[in-house]
Amino acid sequence: MSMKVELQRVAPAEIEQRSMEIITAELGERSFPPEVLPVVKRVIHTSADFDYADNLVFSPDAVAKGIEAIRNGCTIITDTQMAWSGVNKRVLEKFGGKAVCFMSDPEVAAEAKARGETRATVSMERAAELEGPLVFAIGNAPTALVRLCQLIDEGKVNPALVIGVPVGFVNVVESKELMLTMDAPHIVARGRKGGSNVAAAICNALIYQASGNARE
Repeated sequence: MSMKVELQRVAPAEIEQRSMEIITAELGERSFPPEVLPVVKRVIHTSADFDYADNLVFSPDAVAKGIEAIRNGCTIITDTQMAWSGVNKRVLEKFGGKAVCFMSDPEVAAEAKARGETRATVSMERAAELEGPLVFAIGNAPTALVRLCQLIDEGKVNPALVIGVPVGFVNVVESKELMLTMDAPHIVARGRKGGSNVAAAICNALIYQASGNARE
């Protein structure tokens, strides 16, 4: 049995542009602040999920503060190697910035085991010791987001921006709602949805805007 499928002929270099055109069309008359729209579109492009047009929450000037941090050579801290891999480090490094993830650090693993904590928790504590503007991109571990909120409340870290988009079922919603009570600038995906790919997509949307190329 054969099946005939009509495929669009799109040049490789035009696939992303065409995708963004489709997203723009399907968003229809939805209105977003001009600095927020590239973030929403980048997340939808990554996930093919239009729910993010509704569940992404931006604190006042969150995008502007994230862009400023990138231009000032910030460090982006991720809670997974997957998110770290997805961040466009080539462009980030042009501003003197870098992306790091402590999840595979042997010392972090040993301390987490000794204390009976998650590596994500200890990773946030390690990250809080870094200098310079810090952007936290949490796409997997609610324990990381909860610990980060505690560190903010304790005055041990003052993030330039927190991207809080862990995915899952256990303490995921609660960790995000906790983040929404913090004074720190934040971009949060309310509800259960999120993921490392979403965290990286938000980082890249900010990086592209910082470089003057929203890549829409």
